Amino acid sequence: MVEIKTAAETEAMAEAGKVVAAALTAVAAHARAGVSLLELDQVARTVMDESGARSAFLGYHPSFAPTPFPAVLCASVNEVIVHGVPSGYRLRDGDLLSVDFGVYLDGWAADAATSLVVGTPREEDTELIRTAEAALEAAIAACVPGGRLGDIGHAITRIGRAAGYGIPEDFGGHGIGRAMHEDPSVPNRGRPGRGMTLRPGLVLAIEPMFTAGGGDDYVIADDGWTMSSADGSRAVHVEHTVAITEDGPRVLTHR
Repeated sequence: MVEIKTAAETEAMAEAGKVVAAALTAVAAHARAGVSLLELDQVARTVMDESGARSAFLGYHPSFAPTPFPAVLCASVNEVIVHGVPSGYRLRDGDLLSVDFGVYLDGWAADAATSLVVGTPREEDTELIRTAEAALEAAIAACVPGGRLGDIGHAITRIGRAAGYGIPEDFGGHGIGRAMHEDPSVPNRGRPGRGMTLRPGLVLAIEPMFTAGGGDDYVIADDGWTMSSADGSRAVHVEHTVAITEDGPRVLTHR
């Protein structure tokens, strides 16, 4: 069931969004060569704890995963698209890192992700990130009353395909509110003018995912979580929690 939020409920979600934004900012500042993914998880955990929030990821156990997620942060390196499990791996110069973080604050959720290059960037990685961020901006711009759900996916597809990137088929965004994952599903592919009509009070997590090699296929690691490009090419993941209002889209996780 799709839940429409009141103005007060959207404001409560914006407070959760501030925690998510602060944590991702802190993680990005600490993401340098020699730092382990577990250390980044602790950075996010510290911001969360000091804010009085609780993790939306730790212990989360969807039907596709064999075990609950064991961390508060998803940390995905190079060919990993999403759901990377933090480990003792130490970042290296030139690594492409995507981090995804979500919390509950006073019963309301917020969720966001960002991608960055550790140390010295490669031009192709910079362009991959820039394109994903442009796709996210275009998708957010489509979040207007009277628009359609397919407009969001179409905006992502149009930009990703024009750049020659792959778009994993089975993963995308979602509604968000009292639960981290609510209806509706927000695919990263769509047809303009099709799907559910967008209404004020609807809050969505929009999350483009692109792979540099152009293939849409992916593989899941033995941990049941880590999702990587099947062709081994580098990947990016960016995300914001966005409220649809009478005045247009409002990003609740703006950094």
